[in-house]
Amino acid sequence: MAMDMDQLRRIFYEECRENLEVLERELLALDPGATDLESINTIFRAAHSIKGGAATFNLDDISHFTHVMETLLDEAREGKRQLDSHTIDVLLRGGDCILAMLEAYENEVEYDKSERDAVTAALNAIMDSAASTASEPTEADTEDLGQQASAATGHEEWSITFVPHPDMLFSGNDPVRILRELHALPGGAEVTCDQTHLPTFEQLDPEQLYLRWHIRVDGHVPEEEIAAIFEWVEDECDLTISPIGAENESDADTEPVEVEQHPVSSQPQDNVSAPASPPDAKPAAKKANKPPAKSEASVSSIRVEIDKVDNLINLVGELVITQSMLAELSSDFSPERLEQLQSGLEQLMLNTKELQESVLDIRMLPISFAFNRFPRLIRDLSSQLGKRVELVIEGESTELDKTVLERIADPLVHLVRNAVDHGLETPEIRAEKGKPETGKVHLNAYHQGGSIVIEVSDDGAGLHKERIWRKALDKGLISDDLPLSELTDTHVFNLLFAPGFSTAKQVSDVSGRGVGMDVVRRNIEQLGGNIDVHSAPEQGSTFKISLPLTLAILDGQLVKVEGQVYVVPLISIIESLQIDSRQIKTASGVQLYRLREENIPILRLKEEFELGSSGDDLDKQLLCLVEAGDKKVGLLLDELLGQQQVVIKSLESNYARVPGISGATILGDGSVSLILDIQGLITQFLARVSDASGHIAAA
Repeated sequence: MAMDMDQLRRIFYEECRENLEVLERELLALDPGATDLESINTIFRAAHSIKGGAATFNLDDISHFTHVMETLLDEAREGKRQLDSHTIDVLLRGGDCILAMLEAYENEVEYDKSERDAVTAALNAIMDSAASTASEPTEADTEDLGQQASAATGHEEWSITFVPHPDMLFSGNDPVRILRELHALPGGAEVTCDQTHLPTFEQLDPEQLYLRWHIRVDGHVPEEEIAAIFEWVEDECDLTISPIGAENESDADTEPVEVEQHPVSSQPQDNVSAPASPPDAKPAAKKANKPPAKSEASVSSIRVEIDKVDNLINLVGELVITQSMLAELSSDFSPERLEQLQSGLEQLMLNTKELQESVLDIRMLPISFAFNRFPRLIRDLSSQLGKRVELVIEGESTELDKTVLERIADPLVHLVRNAVDHGLETPEIRAEKGKPETGKVHLNAYHQGGSIVIEVSDDGAGLHKERIWRKALDKGLISDDLPLSELTDTHVFNLLFAPGFSTAKQVSDVSGRGVGMDVVRRNIEQLGGNIDVHSAPEQGSTFKISLPLTLAILDGQLVKVEGQVYVVPLISIIESLQIDSRQIKTASGVQLYRLREENIPILRLKEEFELGSSGDDLDKQLLCLVEAGDKKVGLLLDELLGQQQVVIKSLESNYARVPGISGATILGDGSVSLILDIQGLITQFLARVSDASGHIAAA
């Protein structure tokens, strides 16, 4: 069976990213100057795997660059050097360069070669500086080195016999790459291909290797350098490296064999010596202004535990059995078999629900996939801003839907950057306040009901209400006649999410341009979530995000308004009740319902969706109390129907974005029902009410 090279390349891209994550995680965990051999070995293996895989697919830029990093790491694991803070920083930059090159190959665009060259120079400078500071050799050492050099140059050539094992190609190793590296040695290489073990065409397996090679290399190349070229395949070949003296050169290779000469070129197209070798990757250098193409790596994937797959297979088996039973009943149905039919349908419903839950479980991933980027971000920001920051992560095993996970990553980055830049003080200021010089940024995730809650908090200076209020006045976000004393903390803190709002005294590379926080709120609300802010002076701030666990299926309450059926997410509903008109009051033109010492605004869905008027007689109507964050309203309804799980279909991709509507679903009778966006409805309703009453919007 022929190998699917596109599939293998996609696997390499995915594994390369995983190795880069390992490399970064272990580097960040290293204590600079300390010797943690286990961690250094882990980092070395990650770099080694990247180099070998890149060389297999002829991604020479990545392979050569990683080789430089690997050389430095090899010295560290052999105890020849310690990885100080500067070296770790350069190695982290090296990981960024590898990722940039990988993405360039995927999308067929150019990458920043100047950054690659700068990091390469920095790596070489580290190794050169270590060599220059080494102690000068003594006279005895010089004599020993001279003897070693004499022994190394006592012959003029090396003789190499390279016999790959037949199944070498299955490990991803390519003999052509090895021959090309030998040819690149000083003095080149003379390669002779031995075809004596090549079978007849009928017996030939194109995925097996039958060729072997005899190679002659200039003797001034150290044996260690030659052996290093074969280190990736040393367990997958028979190899001999022996010196050839000048006096017996004519006797070398005297075994009579049928051979064919093949010049080994450093050009990628020379792959005639190895059958079934992987095709070369497309060059990364393309037109700089070409937009990234949809590469094979853009196909999203999930790594799934085998237990989950086994469970899914078992459920499909149960479903097939139930389907067969129902098919038999339908082919010979009679009224006497009605009970069997009902039992079969109940079993089908149970199988379908279990299958649905199993499939959704496959999409659930731990939030550590999003949290793992922050140790590096904190390290870079603390260095850039001259602050000492400790990152504390809790709840990283909390799971949520992969789609939600991918879309929440950028808002979290904004919040963490703001916590470090705006929230935490410098060590000097913290010391003056009697605080520890090292500030803390805390990331926490946990399940609450049917939602996931993510908290980003810090122990910095906190939010200053007066400063936020004055900035809002300057930008015209609130009126001059609205004093700070009349605003609640929620009102003031919500000003942070206004477009263009920023309290930064100067624009920096980190933050302060007035963009970001409004995007944070918009992205979170598009996911059906909400964000709340809590802060106390000199105690820090907490941004609390609530999100649905999945965007695929939700538990909904069906309601009817003017003959139309809508779905209200069950998680948003507090309670439903029959209206008592005596509990209705009006304030500033807004109707409020008095319930247990609380006044709740009434939102008339008929008027909101322009379906007609609800009239003044509300005694026969229902009130469904819903909440989003800390805001509550009562939805005025005609009728409550049943509850059911609904599959969410995107309205925006199939039609257009509609305010107050988060999506659509198809009901059991085939009709389409719209799903209410409770957060959006409350936001636009309270904004309209606030404008009408002359006060700031609570949203």
